[in-house]
Amino acid sequence: MPAVTVENPLTLPRVPAPVAGVPERKVLAVETAPSGFEGEGFPVRRALAAIKLEYLDPFVMMDQMGEVDYAAGEPKGTPWHPHRGFETVTYMIDGVMEHLDSNGGGGTITNGDTQWMTAASGILHKEAPPEWLVQKGGLFHGIQLWVNLPGAKKMIAPKYQDIGRSSVALLSSHDGGALVRLIAGELAGNTGPGSTQTPITLLHATITPGARLSLPWRKDYNALVYALSGRGTVGAERRPLHGGQLAVFDGFGNRPGRTTLGRTTLGETITIEAKDTLDVIVLGGEPIGEPVAHHGPFVMNTRAELVQAFEDFQAGRLGTIPAEHAQS
Repeated sequence: MPAVTVENPLTLPRVPAPVAGVPERKVLAVETAPSGFEGEGFPVRRALAAIKLEYLDPFVMMDQMGEVDYAAGEPKGTPWHPHRGFETVTYMIDGVMEHLDSNGGGGTITNGDTQWMTAASGILHKEAPPEWLVQKGGLFHGIQLWVNLPGAKKMIAPKYQDIGRSSVALLSSHDGGALVRLIAGELAGNTGPGSTQTPITLLHATITPGARLSLPWRKDYNALVYALSGRGTVGAERRPLHGGQLAVFDGFGNRPGRTTLGRTTLGETITIEAKDTLDVIVLGGEPIGEPVAHHGPFVMNTRAELVQAFEDFQAGRLGTIPAEHAQS
């Protein structure tokens, strides 16, 4: 699992050791992600599919793409398709992916790079392995995350961010037992390079066997931990977790019926321990707390807005495929 690695994590800024008396968040549930296929047929695990939306807000979905070792001619991507109302985040752990969109954004990501597309008012895009990789084959592994936008931002102008692996904030646990790659948001006074419309934190951590990673966590954020591979435990009660499973943590931010954010002592630390090498995606955000109308490539607040999105797409108002890529 290449992503971004360092020979000696102790040379990095450290996440401080947990402070005595700061409570650990408990785990509400651990669920196994169902498997499926996306785009032109590449395998995925639907990391958030088994969890009710009210515990995920502001996240809509997350797919683990692969890990799969393609033979020559097998690599697949997605054809041109529309989006409106949210942001897509593609983090490539291993392999190569190209992005093109109708707003002029585009680039190639590999081994720890991230593409962050704010679809917002509407955009067309495609993601696919380059032709040379299709011909050659090779390892392919990454995640794609959908982050919802509040109603007030669903119709802002689209935006594209190319976040190279060299810009990711690299941190170590206090004892050097874990490497943390901070892609977006804040953690222990450090800030990831991703610019987010919805307040979130997103990171990828590799925890060595027997090590423990304790992360300070905002009280008004929910907290999710998805295991890419390996085995370990999560939460104050040390719930077992293994590759392909998602842990949902307790906390005021992900409780249905909340009325005021940030006024609780529930959960200020997230704890993850590794039995063998454990790779996890950790994410959390400030719940938007608005109705969600989600169908296909659109995430809006009402059914009427969904209908309008489909009509706008059919009328060509979500953009057009650049002429030089019209046949791709």
